[in-house]
This record gives sequence, structure tokens and C-alpha cells, in this order.
Amino acid sequence: MNPSLANFILRKTPDFIINPTSMTSTAYTLNTGAKIPALGLGTWQSDPGQVKAAVSHAIQVGYRHIDCAYVYENEDEVGEGIKEGIQKAGIKREDLFITTKLWCTYHSRVELNLDKSLKSLGLDYVDLYLMHWPVPMNPNGNNEKFPKLPDGSRDLLNDWSHLQTWQELEKLPATGKVRAIGVSNYSVRYLKQVLEIAKIVPATNQIENHPYLPQQEIVDFCTEQGIIVEAYSPLGSTGSPLFKEGGVQEIAQKHKASAGSVLLSYHIARGLVVLAKSVTLSRIEDNMQLVKLDPSDVTALDKISQSKGVTRFVYPAFGVNVGFPDKPDGKLLKQTL
Repeated sequence: MNPSLANFILRKTPDFIINPTSMTSTAYTLNTGAKIPALGLGTWQSDPGQVKAAVSHAIQVGYRHIDCAYVYENEDEVGEGIKEGIQKAGIKREDLFITTKLWCTYHSRVELNLDKSLKSLGLDYVDLYLMHWPVPMNPNGNNEKFPKLPDGSRDLLNDWSHLQTWQELEKLPATGKVRAIGVSNYSVRYLKQVLEIAKIVPATNQIENHPYLPQQEIVDFCTEQGIIVEAYSPLGSTGSPLFKEGGVQEIAQKHKASAGSVLLSYHIARGLVVLAKSVTLSRIEDNMQLVKLDPSDVTALDKISQSKGVTRFVYPAFGVNVGFPDKPDGKLLKQTL
């Protein structure tokens, strides 16, 4: 081939094709010293009958971070996928980073909920255990996961605070069942409350994050405190208009990448972990095709929420104010020990 033509093709070829592991091998260091892979497979809304194959395939093609939760009601099958994936990929359990989460009705029974997840997943330990929401609910209500009062509102545990829950979480590393602990869906206000009483600083804060909801104030605060931010729902909602945003499309054309690739890469460019959810095997592979965005790309994506407004897609009907500026309504829960 003509050398000039070869150099031209090389210049025009996306980096993820020339260096396919350059972005997917990115990892961050938690405040425990452990490494957390920047790209993880999310399992929320992954239906039974599909999630085993998805998890197994993800591990076989190179994912080393799997994100789970008790409330997703699929941990048995996720566990089967982990076992199969490890076997077929020829790796060890310790090569994976696995997260699960404490559900709201177990805030006063933390280790019990952890044990349930470990049994379902078929694991002796998880690498990270998160408080899913800082919203304690009645453990003795009319439903194990979503208890309601006669008026249809959530049955909350009014005499228990998220701070008490954090103190229970702090007991877990000594059991050997978890390697690190963290939080999820925490606002700056709630983070400050935890840090005032914490003996162990949360390792991560997992929040909804995408260009419609960059939550930069939380990202900045976590960075100052040495807390890694994990982005869930990084593409927005299913069928999100984010894919059609002019700014996203322009960056995609610039990097010869898909809109989805740009949206996932946006988080890694900001130093965040990103959780990409899919049960479609080809899309699981596509989600590994990350690109290196430059600062101007990140600035352009940041500006989308400034012009289009903030949109939060995930906010359960707890009827509670947990400190997010865009969700000022709701009941204030107990916030003291």
C-alpha cells in the first residue's frame, strides 16, 4: 500500500480500533486502594431468562465489572452468569469487580440483606456494597420490598436514619463479606451528613448521570472527598432523545463513533465509572467501543442541560426529599443518629 495512503487511513481510524483496550482497560483507585474498572455492566431491568447469558457474554468479551442489586430480583441468574463467564473466560473470581446494594426495607438489617445477595450470587464476598437509596422503609410492612400504607404512600421507617444505616455498613468490611462500602443516590447534603459521622468514607457514590443530568455539584464534591462517582442510566431513558441531540451527533461524527459510544465515553472523560446496561449480546460488545473525548467535547455535552434543562429519569415514588436541587418536594426523613 502507498505509505501516504496508509498514513491517511491510520489518521482517520478511530483510536478504539487501533488500540481496542485503551479505554476499556481504564480503572480508578478507590480510597481502599482497590481498583474499580471504569466500564461496568449494569443489570437493572435485565429480565430473567436473558441476564445470565448477558453477564456470561460480557465477562467472556472482557468486562470485569458487574453491577447488581437485591431489588433487581435477578441476582440468582446474575450469579449463574458470573459462574459461567468465569469458567468460559478462564479467569478467577478475584479478576472481577462485583457490586451489589442494600435495599430500603433492610436498612435496620444490613448484614441479612447482604447474606441474601451473596447466596443468590453464589459468592463469598462482593467487592463493593452500596446503600441503594438513603430511604429506610418499614421492614415489617405489607410487602418485602415496596411496602405501602393504606393511602398508597410508601411505608417509611420514620425512627431510623440513613446515618444509622451507614454505621451498620461500616461493620461489614471486618466480616470479610465486602471489600468496600459506598452509597448510591446521595446528594451533597446527604453526603455531608454521612461524612460528619463516618469512620469509613464511602468509596463510591452511584448516581444517575448523563448530559441531561450531569449533577456536577455532586461530582465536584465527591472528587474533593476522594469518593469515586459511578454513573447509572448513562444514556438517559430507554429511547432517550439524547441520541438525537445535535451536540451528541456532532461529536459522534467527529470521532467516527456512535452516539451511544459518545455518551458512555463522556463519563470516563470526566473521571467517572460508567455502567452500561444491555442484554443484547452485540450491544454489550458495542458498548466497549469507547472513544477518547477532548475537553471541548465534554464542555459541549455539559452545555446540553444548560440549554435544554435538567431531566431526571429515575426517581422512585418514595415521597421523600433527599436533597437533590431538581427534586425539592417531599417529606424530610430523620437525618440524625
